Amino acid sequence: MTTLNENDSLILIIDIQDKLLNSVYNQEILKNKSLIIAKTASLLNIPIIVTEQYPKGLGSTIGELKEALSNNAIYYEKTSFSALDNSKIMNAIKEMNKKQVVIFGIETHICVSQTAIALAEKGYEVTLIKDASGSRAETEHNAGIDRMKELGIHIITTEIALFEWLKSSKHDRFKEVQTLIK
Repeated sequence: MTTLNENDSLILIIDIQDKLLNSVYNQEILKNKSLIIAKTASLLNIPIIVTEQYPKGLGSTIGELKEALSNNAIYYEKTSFSALDNSKIMNAIKEMNKKQVVIFGIETHICVSQTAIALAEKGYEVTLIKDASGSRAETEHNAGIDRMKELGIHIITTEIALFEWLKSSKHDRFKEVQTLIK
């Protein structure tokens, strides 16, 4: 395991949609952390894939996140819990040719964990950003984190990810990223 590297990473955002976000126990923290990561990824040119679980019924990705991502993300609809069951998503991940997949979203114990585990099984180095993930119940969120950790997924927080990508205060984008942290 190595620390995150901005040149080796891609971000996979799972189902941060209107109806789902409104039902998670930690919605404000999740929303704020996801916006920080999205803005940082844009500054560092880290590619982003966004999934939307059945958007006709659950709504699309929340407006603030879409705005923060601007044109830096590719969006995919899905109906399976694991995003990798959609061959278009799997192909997009392969085409990006990155070894590290940083994942977060809703729900930690279902779609996020099934996708993370599937990625690890395919040989990717998978890192969950736990404070940008959530479930309806905190117990389910924690159980999802425990399960992923048992299966080799690396568990970190937003700030750990940001500072691993930056490596140093001498990074060209350090001051811009630092201002995102509140």
